[in-house]
Amino acid sequence: MNAKTPDNLMQESTETEKGGSDWKDPKRYLWLLGPALPGIGLTALAGYAVAPKVMRPLAWTGPALVHGIIPALDRKIGEDQSNPPESAVKPLEEDKYYSTLVKAFIPTQYAMTFLGTWLATRKKTPLSDRIGIALTVGAINGVGINTAHEIGHKPGKLNKFLSLASLAPTGYTHFRLEHNFGHHKRVATPEDPASSRMGESFWKFLPRTVIGGIKSAIEIETKRLERRGKSFWSLDNELLQGWAMTAGFFGATTLVCGPRAVPFLAAQAVYGASLLESVNYLEHYGLLRQKDESGNYERTKPEHSWNSNHVVTNLFLYQLQRHSDHHAHPTRSFQALRHFEEAPQLPGGYASMLLPTYIPNWWFEMMDKRVIEHYKGDFSRINMDPDRKEELMEKYGEFAAQVRERARMEALEHDDAKADAAEETESTETDEATA
Repeated sequence: MNAKTPDNLMQESTETEKGGSDWKDPKRYLWLLGPALPGIGLTALAGYAVAPKVMRPLAWTGPALVHGIIPALDRKIGEDQSNPPESAVKPLEEDKYYSTLVKAFIPTQYAMTFLGTWLATRKKTPLSDRIGIALTVGAINGVGINTAHEIGHKPGKLNKFLSLASLAPTGYTHFRLEHNFGHHKRVATPEDPASSRMGESFWKFLPRTVIGGIKSAIEIETKRLERRGKSFWSLDNELLQGWAMTAGFFGATTLVCGPRAVPFLAAQAVYGASLLESVNYLEHYGLLRQKDESGNYERTKPEHSWNSNHVVTNLFLYQLQRHSDHHAHPTRSFQALRHFEEAPQLPGGYASMLLPTYIPNWWFEMMDKRVIEHYKGDFSRINMDPDRKEELMEKYGEFAAQVRERARMEALEHDDAKADAAEETESTETDEATA
């Protein structure tokens, strides 16, 4: 990957933008890292199976990748803010290579999950190794939820089936419904269970988003079926279909691997789903869509999602970190998502932000002032935890005042610069008229 640094990628993008249709995706083959992830997990577990005593560290491959190796590579390789030219977007969207990459994740995901279950249920496997294997399988199935996210925004029965299939190992099949028809509608509002509030810890957010997400999905599907004159217990109920897929997979795996498979599958599912909710937590933290005069929320803009352009995490997560463009254009494929200057930026890639989400003081120290700066010190524009609003305003009052003053001075300087430019233009036009 060293051969393609962010500077090189940006240079290639800039040089080829002029060519329009001649533009070539400089990351075309680097996107293979996405479907390669379950392959890495499968290879690691296969190595452990061959020599469990010698290769015990391989049991912990998943958490090592997610919390260690990928964040380290993000810091080393850096960011890439380049966008494909508009003339290249349609050819990118129509190129089946990219959709095939995403779907290629799923077969290996299932093979890896089955092998991990078989290894963890063997009597001779030490408890510490079982924990490591559960975290490895859970980490990759957690990324599988992102695979389902990418596929689930595409139309068609096959895409719906594949999206549910990639969600089934974590038992989070309700995500497709709630995300598409709940979260996208309510994002960056207090009504959205998947949008975290400033001052709200991950551990307070977690039950709110899990319970709220399931309730929202049931409500969405119930109303959809009612519009078609069908009951909740209809075979057309997508929630029942998804839950049946999870039950079928868990049941078949348990039949082969024995009853020890049940706690293992449950543990990896909880960890995988927690990774999704960690990402949900950081994507819209403290951000708030404002209401217009009629009391309706403004349309979702780039400023309503936290973004990151760290290259490695974007390669593994199908550019999920360009979340602003995703919310503005939900059906736009990952390879065509764009960076926006006005979108607020995280201090690191998603992978490096996961551990801070679990430690409230660390997270608040990193993010609260960023939220205040994003809204130029205006507390009224922030989505705050209502239980901590007064506390937060007192804690950050002085800092917010400084931010407001700085914003005021910058606005004055901007107005002066505009006035000078207008005066210079007027003077030039007068001179030309006189001449």
